Amino acid sequence: MSGILYIISAPSGSGKTTLVNELRQYVTSLEFSISYTTRPPRGSEQDGREYHFITRSEFEAMKDRDEFLEFAEVFGNYYGTARSVLEQAREHGHDLLLDIDVQGARQVKKKMPEALSIFVLPPSRKELESRLRKRSQSENMHSEEVIKRRLDTARKEIENYPNYDYILVNDRLEQSVDQLQAIVLAERIRRAGKPFSNEDQRFLTTAEKCLKSNMEEKIRNILASFDVALPAVLENAEVKR
Repeated sequence: MSGILYIISAPSGSGKTTLVNELRQYVTSLEFSISYTTRPPRGSEQDGREYHFITRSEFEAMKDRDEFLEFAEVFGNYYGTARSVLEQAREHGHDLLLDIDVQGARQVKKKMPEALSIFVLPPSRKELESRLRKRSQSENMHSEEVIKRRLDTARKEIENYPNYDYILVNDRLEQSVDQLQAIVLAERIRRAGKPFSNEDQRFLTTAEKCLKSNMEEKIRNILASFDVALPAVLENAEVKR
């Protein structure tokens, strides 16, 4: 394996965790980084499965020792990726998938520009709000303030999509899992430098459709639902048409 580093980010409630869990069932030699966080576990979360749950003082001690590849503070809690996970993946000859927010992704891309980045979008603001409400009910947290805060944060995070290589709109789960698998495998195929098989070509074709440059129309509609202004590049494309 070539030791590819994949970054995946998404607004809270976009279904990213489900996509990643499904992906890991289909793609071999792909290690998943379990982040460290100072927030308390939610629902059925377990230490060492969803996150490494540590105290704020423990996190800050790790930060002082420069043990994080990236870290960020979100909603008053720290989240971070330990450098050791990247080293372990390389030792095993595996690729590594980082599930991190836009702040962390920016830090990693600055240090490792060769990393491949994927941004998961909800199909619309309305659908994201529906998913957040369902999650709140399952976590027994009925707070309009929390939902509003997450929607406001989602709007800000979505503005960062131009910094990513691929855009995946998580509308239908099965299709989204297929697209995510294709993106991961297509990058392996390209970097391997070998002749393409028919199956390889299928993955490459599916992945190409998810390239940011090929997702303009879908992105435009989603941005509009969040009342996010179009980036200049899309505005110029619209004028040319």
